[in-house]
Order: sequence, then C-alpha cells, then structure tokens
Amino acid sequence: MAQFSYTALGVSGQPNNGTITAPSRAAAIQTLNQQNIKPINVKEVSSKKSHSGFGSRKVKARDLVIFTRQLSTMINAGIPLTRSISVLQAQTSSKKLKEQLSTVVKDIESGVNLADSLEKHPSTFSPIYVNMIRAGETGGILDDILKKLAQQQEKDAAIRAKIKSATTYPLVLLVITVMAFFVLTIFVVPKIGTLVTSLGGPDAKLPPQTAAMLALSSFIRTKWFIVAGIFIGGPIIFNRWRKTTKGKQRFDAFLLKVPVIKTVVTKVAIARFARIFASLMAAGVPVLQSLEVTAKSLGNYVIQTELLDASNEVKNGKQLSAQLSKSQVFPPIVSQMLAVGEETGQTATTLVKVADFYEEEVDALVNGLSSILEPVMIVVMGSMVGLIAASVIGPISGLANNIQ
Repeated sequence: MAQFSYTALGVSGQPNNGTITAPSRAAAIQTLNQQNIKPINVKEVSSKKSHSGFGSRKVKARDLVIFTRQLSTMINAGIPLTRSISVLQAQTSSKKLKEQLSTVVKDIESGVNLADSLEKHPSTFSPIYVNMIRAGETGGILDDILKKLAQQQEKDAAIRAKIKSATTYPLVLLVITVMAFFVLTIFVVPKIGTLVTSLGGPDAKLPPQTAAMLALSSFIRTKWFIVAGIFIGGPIIFNRWRKTTKGKQRFDAFLLKVPVIKTVVTKVAIARFARIFASLMAAGVPVLQSLEVTAKSLGNYVIQTELLDASNEVKNGKQLSAQLSKSQVFPPIVSQMLAVGEETGQTATTLVKVADFYEEEVDALVNGLSSILEPVMIVVMGSMVGLIAASVIGPISGLANNIQ
C-alpha cells in the first residue's frame, strides 16, 4: 500500500486537499471517484517522507479509543461534527492521528461524509470502524455507535494486553538463556578446551558432551556469519513468507494444530467474532456485509475462510447457525446460542453474551498459560546452562583424578 496526496473538487465544488492510501495511483483515483470527489492532481508521497519520523508511526490503540469515546461524548452533547473533530485534533498527542484528523475535517467541510473520509486512512480506521460509523451516520445514532466502538476497542486491547503480559516474561527468559549460551560457548568453552589439552596432552580423551561443545564453539567462531544470518535473516524471511497468502494460510493452519496455542487462538477468534458481529448487527449493518467485515478481522486465515464460506451459504438463504454447526473450529455452543438469537430476533444480544463468556475463558486460559510457561522456561534455561557446566566440569574432574 502506498500513500498519495491529492487535490480534488468536493461535492460542493470546493477545492479539497488530502492524502489517501491505496495499492496504486489508479486505485486511489478510483476510490476518490467512488466518493464523488473529482481528482485534479494525484501523486505518490515519497517513501522518505511517508516512512520517516515519528509522524509516520501507527496510531496507538489507546489514542484511538480516547478519540472515539470523546467524539461520542461531544456529539451527544450537540457539538457539530467538524468542531468536535477539530477540538480533538488539537488535543491529541498522536502526531499521526493529528495529521489524519486534519484531513478528515477538510473532507467533511467539502461535503464528504465521515465514514468515507475515515476510509482513506485504513492504517488507523479499520473496515469494522468505518462500517459502523457509516451505519451510525445512516441511522442517526452516531454517538451510540462511537460509544460501542470504544467499548469494543477496549475489549480487544485488554485481550492483547493479557496475552502480551503472559508471554513477556518467558520471552525475556528465553533471550537471556540464548545470550548466556552464546557467551559461554564462544568465550568460556574454548579456554576450557585449551586448558584440558595443555594438561592432558593432545591425546587426552574428552567426554562426548565436551567434544560436541568444542565443535559447536569452533563452528560459531569461524562461521559466525552463518549464525548471524540465521538469527537476523531468518525472522525477516519468515515474516515475509507469513505475509504471503500461502504462507499465512499454512502458518495459521499450523497454529490450529498446536495443542495449547490452538485453544488460545480459537477462543480469542470466537470472542472477537461474537463481539464484532454483534456490534455490526446492532448498528444496522447488513448481515452479509457484517460477516465479511468480521471474517477479515479475526486474525486467522483458516477461520476467516470458514466464516466466508458460511457467508456464501447465508447468501443462498441458509441460516448462519446451521453453517457454524458444521464448523471444525467453532464449538457447538456458539451455533446453538446463535440459533436461539435467530429464533428470538435477539442475535446481537445473544452474541454479546457469547463474547463475554469466551473473553472470561481467554482470561482464565492466559493466566494458566502464564503460570505454566514461567517454570518451563526456567527449567530450559537451567538445562542449557547445566549442559555447558557439565561439559566443562567433566574433563577437569577427569584430569584431577588422573593427577591423583
């Protein structure tokens, strides 16, 4: 995706300047035309300008939540939309959001509605956000929709924070373990090998683990560029592969096969599906559109594909609950609760209860995972250091016995 600056004529015929993110210049022009904006000049912003400095960083979730909640309050108080956004633009601490809101104000003043203006900034305002805003504008309940959006974002942020908190300490331990292993292997083991050889002679027989550690140390010191390439280039290549369609599909399918990770991924996806789909339905977004937007926000390609397939069946007149009952990912309780909602006309309310239930399940699972990972990583760390210690102490002990 590239960023383009444009000069155009708005609906009222007034000149309008702004930026838009699109795959190409032609796509940017097409998007502007779809929004009834007549482009006069569209050019790509230089990569140096668009990717350098603090202003190009992503808008933090907290900043977006604060903006959404405050905008809801101001609109509910009867303050005009442009004035509300201008006030929030002036007070936000996010430079990126400040730039985007400046463009949004200009768009609205030139006749563009809020949803279409926010859609030009997909890095900040997701399709879920834009569709709910559009539904709120159409139904005249923008303040209520913004309030629900803020609540939804807070729920997502809380889940991400819990998962991050549960994995941070084990990851720190892992990094420390790897660093300690390399330091000992590169600097300590060779000196021990030299000492053993000098005391025991060139024919001294070393224990297998010591010989293996010396060989590994020699390889790391002489072929350091290979090791560096694996540790630096490996993650880069892996991330690029994972962003491809085939890579994402295979990696997400792999996650759903790993015992513990599968449970976490599935429950997080179900909670997100129920919360987002309920919010879109309550906002008045059409069912098929709600399903498509929700599917693309679940974060797992396999689950997304399954939900999109269910959407195609719904398009043919079938019930969504009936399709989810055949799912290999969604448990029976989801389809049964959804069926009750469809029968009573309370789909959104029922799904909110499903979301609450699975968010509690995620909390309990993450807390349990954290308590398990920490001692496991300590054992791994101790085992690696113990292996090196054994390979060092073994030959020294053998030489001491020979001397005696």
